Amino acid sequence: MQKVGIFRSIHVKFVLIYVMLIIIAMEIIGLYFARELEQTLKANFTTSIVDRMNLVEFSVREEMTKERTADDPTLETSLWAVLSGFTSEDKDINEIRVIDSKKKIRATSVLDNQQMVGRLTRDDIVKKSLTSEAEFDITFLEQKSRNRIWGRAKPIIVGEEVIGTLYVESNIEKVFKQIDEINHILAGGTAVSLTITIIIGIFIAQTMTRPISDMRRQAQTMAKGNFSRKVRVYGNDELGQLAIAFNHLTNQLQESQSTTESERRKLASVLENMTDGVIATDRKGRVSLINDSALLMLRMTRDLVLNRPISSILGLEQEYTFEDLIQIKDSIALDFSTQEQPYILRVNFSVTQRETGFVNGLIVVLHDNTEQEKIDMERREFVSNVSHELRTPLTTMRSYLEALADGAWKNEEIAPSFLHVTQTETERMIRLVNDLLKLSRMDSRDYDLNKEWVEFNHFFNAIIDRFEFSKSQNVYFKRLLPSLDLFVEIDADKMTQVIDNIISNALKYSPDGGGIRFGVIMADNFIKVMISDDGMGIPKANVNRIFDRFYRADRARSRAMGGTGLGLAIAREMIMAHCGEIWAESEEGEGTTIFFTLPFEIQEDGEWD
Repeated sequence: MQKVGIFRSIHVKFVLIYVMLIIIAMEIIGLYFARELEQTLKANFTTSIVDRMNLVEFSVREEMTKERTADDPTLETSLWAVLSGFTSEDKDINEIRVIDSKKKIRATSVLDNQQMVGRLTRDDIVKKSLTSEAEFDITFLEQKSRNRIWGRAKPIIVGEEVIGTLYVESNIEKVFKQIDEINHILAGGTAVSLTITIIIGIFIAQTMTRPISDMRRQAQTMAKGNFSRKVRVYGNDELGQLAIAFNHLTNQLQESQSTTESERRKLASVLENMTDGVIATDRKGRVSLINDSALLMLRMTRDLVLNRPISSILGLEQEYTFEDLIQIKDSIALDFSTQEQPYILRVNFSVTQRETGFVNGLIVVLHDNTEQEKIDMERREFVSNVSHELRTPLTTMRSYLEALADGAWKNEEIAPSFLHVTQTETERMIRLVNDLLKLSRMDSRDYDLNKEWVEFNHFFNAIIDRFEFSKSQNVYFKRLLPSLDLFVEIDADKMTQVIDNIISNALKYSPDGGGIRFGVIMADNFIKVMISDDGMGIPKANVNRIFDRFYRADRARSRAMGGTGLGLAIAREMIMAHCGEIWAESEEGEGTTIFFTLPFEIQEDGEWD
């Protein structure tokens, strides 16, 4: 599971935001409280000082306006008595001075400062108070004690005349100390409350972020393909409803994945079991998917095909670009034939598009068209051969009949020969047509085998005897047949045709003095029959073609002997109908050997069905 950084966690972010909001709120409250407290305390302090100054000012004014006799004390003594009485009663007042209208200090409450009496004052607020007839105050820092002092000057007015000023210095430092103590208490309370707030915030954040963390873990689990886990629902609020919706989404995704996986398996199974090759490309024409059939057809491996251009894979890069292939509607033939083996593929292209018409890629379907091309070629060759085989006797017959029609029938020496040739060619066409009908019935499986149990050595010897008795060439027969009785279940008439065709061909191509050999070999479940001659043989490249229809090793000689070129083709069809095989082995100039097999089963205790 991917780890989240501590400052990237929503839990930590929530707590930090919560704490920051609390801190901001408490700072605002603290600042407001401190400012209001400071103003209140200072106002209370100054108000009390002003009230006492008013009392002092009244007493001083009385002393300064009083008419004095010789027995009365001096003004300075009277003023000092008034001032000292007030300073002794009030600890907040440090000093009280009385200054007359001429800016001379007439009295001070501090005994140590009595030398100042009679001197001019240097305090600016006193001078301002005398000149402007208004009250002034100032706060300053005392140099020795480093305490804050609040000074106030109040003019002494009698009627409309300013007779002096009363200047008071009070120690306001204790007010600021009270403010500092209260601020310290407030800071401590803030720290305690903030600690409690953080703890509560962590628990609150945990209750809110726990469902989100569960959903995050569930999403990561789902990304790995596991849909079994469910998100716990902690309540019915928005987060609880989100958890319910998330669980529902999980179920939907699980069903969708199951459906998609099922469809993917079906598609993969279809692609893998298709005989046609299928290739899919991306929108740039690179191969993204290919099935095994296509790999076999192209004779390539998967790692050599994937992510390569489709035009290069198909060998069309010189003729077509990917954009050209998209426009192609008809199929294209790919010829990979060699001199030894034909190989032709038919390619169809289909474009995959989105609903907007944007081309997503190309689907290419490959079909091995080699067999079809071979069938079409054989069909064309068959039609050509049939036409040629029929045209030759028909042309001969027409020539002789025209000659007879022109009067040759009157010539007793020529007419019988012409009629004999015409009759021979007619019989040849009849044989050709009959052979074609036989092949047609075999191709359509429109024939029945009348099988019966036959002792094959006796059956084979009888056919050989017939040919040996009627042969006209100087050819000897050699038999290599076992003495054991071999019973096989065959259609005797059709098997006779097979052996007749093979022996007839051997006789046609055997030279004078040559020989034909016959042999039978018994195996576990079949017998193998061999008929060999000493003829001219067949080129190695054409050995497998002698069973094709109308194929002749020596066309002129075969046609002269009345052959149709269908004998071995018929023999192959009949052997196959008996569930056997037939093939040839030959070497040019050394003769040819035809082999065929027939099913053979020996019964227990030597008994035959």
